[in-house]
Amino acid sequence: MRKLGLLPKLIIAIIIGIIVGAFTPEWFVRIFATFNSIFGGFLEFAIPLIIIGFVAPGIGDLGTGAGKLLAITAGIAYVSTVISGSLAYFTSSIVLPTFLKAGSLNINASNPEEALLKTFFEIDMPPIFGVMTALLIAFTLGLGIAAIKGDVLKRLMKEFQEIIAKLINGIIIPLLPLHILGIFANMTYAGQVVTILSVFSKVFIMVILLHIAVLIIQFLIGGTVAGGNPIRLLRNMIPAYFTAIGTQSSAATIPVTLEQTKKNGVKDDIADFVIPLCATIHLSGSTITLVSCSMAIMMLNGMPVSFNLMLPFILVLGITMVAAPGVPGGAVIAALGPLKTMLGFPQPMLSLMIALYVAQDSFGTATNVTGDGAIALMVNKISGNRLSK
Repeated sequence: MRKLGLLPKLIIAIIIGIIVGAFTPEWFVRIFATFNSIFGGFLEFAIPLIIIGFVAPGIGDLGTGAGKLLAITAGIAYVSTVISGSLAYFTSSIVLPTFLKAGSLNINASNPEEALLKTFFEIDMPPIFGVMTALLIAFTLGLGIAAIKGDVLKRLMKEFQEIIAKLINGIIIPLLPLHILGIFANMTYAGQVVTILSVFSKVFIMVILLHIAVLIIQFLIGGTVAGGNPIRLLRNMIPAYFTAIGTQSSAATIPVTLEQTKKNGVKDDIADFVIPLCATIHLSGSTITLVSCSMAIMMLNGMPVSFNLMLPFILVLGITMVAAPGVPGGAVIAALGPLKTMLGFPQPMLSLMIALYVAQDSFGTATNVTGDGAIALMVNKISGNRLSK
């Protein structure tokens, strides 16, 4: 029997959570609220470790690349990610207020009838250090590994990355459906789930349209620079897009992305370098989803949203998601730190963010990998190559 993927599990968990919240007594819903509190506390403890485990080895690996070509590719990928996030901000600023009411969710409501149920007990799990400290440690270690080209520390950080990947694969991802079930049970009991479902069905459509718009822009630029037909070049990448929807992993889609990029006429050695690298550093689709969903949650909770607040968040996102493991939801797990420290998300909002992001994760991943083909077109031209027929 084929195992269910994460997305079907989350959909089932949401449905069961709504049923539990609507038809079971308060004490039963509080059991799930207590589990959510414990799981959320563990997530907060793990966030700094996840950042170090993701970012330090990722930056260290970048230092072993092909010098100038590496810098060009990483620069284009980062600019693409930041522009995509900025486009998501401006679009969300215009579109979201047309169908959501500011302050209509209020997860931390003061009215007992509207607030989420409290837990039976709480367990304090303070992180070893703060998120910004973790980022600084990760940058220092990653840049140090790249500078001294040391083997011992690099192997140590690689093994630490494997531990963090197993933590995510073995504990966090398997427990996510139960966590989401509890969140939706609690919100249903508090009468807030209708607002969430009605708003985020529309956010989902907006995000997909943004993904398509960004891909068209990327291939218009890539095709123009490379001297090819943008529509034909984009059409050739469709197999990679649909493969990513199925795998929900940029890393797992690399063979297909590589094959289609070469079919677009990119020189083999350029494609072999750019595509695996961009699978870990180019996250335009994921950034669009994270920015759009976070802004919707903030507006629903009556929190202030401005470009001055969101731009630093977008800039940091492009770094913290570097080398996010090839698992469903890896990007949002990596983004929990900036969501908490830069946007002020409390634990219930972080949990809701995970649920909403993972529901759209496959489309964001598909946009990421398809856009990698556009970057390969640009790097191929910058390297002095023409598209082969």
